Amino acid sequence: MKRVVLVTGHYWQSKRKAGFHWLADAFLRQGWEVVFFTAPISWLSVIRGDYRLEYPVVREANQLQQVETKIWSYVWFTPWHPANLRWDLLNYLASKLFRLYSQFPLGAVEPMIENADLIIFESTPALLLFEKFKFLNPNAKFVYRVSDDLRLLRNHPVVLETEKQISSKFDLVSVPSQYIYKKFAGLPKLQLHLHGIRKDLFDSNYTNPYLNSNCPNIIFVGNSYFDVEFLESASQLFPDWQFHIIGPINNLPANKNIISYGEMPFKDTIPYIKYADIALQIRSYSPGIESLTDSLKVIQYTYCQLPIIAPTYLSSARPHVFYYQPSDADSIQQALISAQNFDRSQIQTDDIYSWDELISKWLLDLYQ
Repeated sequence: MKRVVLVTGHYWQSKRKAGFHWLADAFLRQGWEVVFFTAPISWLSVIRGDYRLEYPVVREANQLQQVETKIWSYVWFTPWHPANLRWDLLNYLASKLFRLYSQFPLGAVEPMIENADLIIFESTPALLLFEKFKFLNPNAKFVYRVSDDLRLLRNHPVVLETEKQISSKFDLVSVPSQYIYKKFAGLPKLQLHLHGIRKDLFDSNYTNPYLNSNCPNIIFVGNSYFDVEFLESASQLFPDWQFHIIGPINNLPANKNIISYGEMPFKDTIPYIKYADIALQIRSYSPGIESLTDSLKVIQYTYCQLPIIAPTYLSSARPHVFYYQPSDADSIQQALISAQNFDRSQIQTDDIYSWDELISKWLLDLYQ
């Protein structure tokens, strides 16, 4: 049995299903043993009120958990980890300490790393572990899956420096958007691979959650960079439309046509996406936000043939995305009207990967 180690910031049992959860799922289906290595997480995470603390990450810290026959979960909990301290002077003073992050012992998971066939790093501060993993297992194949732009996530400068130093040492650097692809231009092992999707789940039958609604239903699913100002304006411009917000989004306007569901398990979100009329990719600006032009949600919305609303700084070549200028009510109104009138049958889905197809592409690149 082949073994893959997925080094990710996510926790295996989280309700939030990110790309690395679906990669693990796909490797399992193809007969691999999976080690889901969660890092970084430390007492700094506790101080900051990290959402992962809703789960038993402290109780499971540094204990190898066999979740199912072929999947292991390991939360590498350390005293501290490289974190952006928000002040340039503090970041500078902490740099030498943060460079020592990889010297913390790996514990019970170390033999699993030594005997892995494939090790996949996500774009997190755990990149500082690359050289240590490479030393422990020089024969494994190493993939860097750049799920997010580290600048968008406001990582500590040490993390950015590390990414620059090691990216050329991976056997494959896989990126999910043209924006991130340009950031790594020139690397010999660079490939553009958009996010995959669980096609079988989206193709299943579900009860339409909007059956009793006679108006357009607009959906947003996500947890970060939410443009509340757009929602305030759009819900007032279209009082007969319903805006459905799924995710831990705070301070939503109290308008009657805004329905907030909070966070829910991924599978429960699918019917809300599948039966919606329009999808929202409304993100407030932050440096690097341009990397979300092809986010996992955009791929899911596209697979369900939904017109998408996005700010102008998330422009792409997708013909079913309609743009607004932030804080501009006229452009918001026009974007929503154009989306409503768009012929959804024109939205192409045949170039969307399943997660199984995505890892098959990786394995072909790595072992051909």
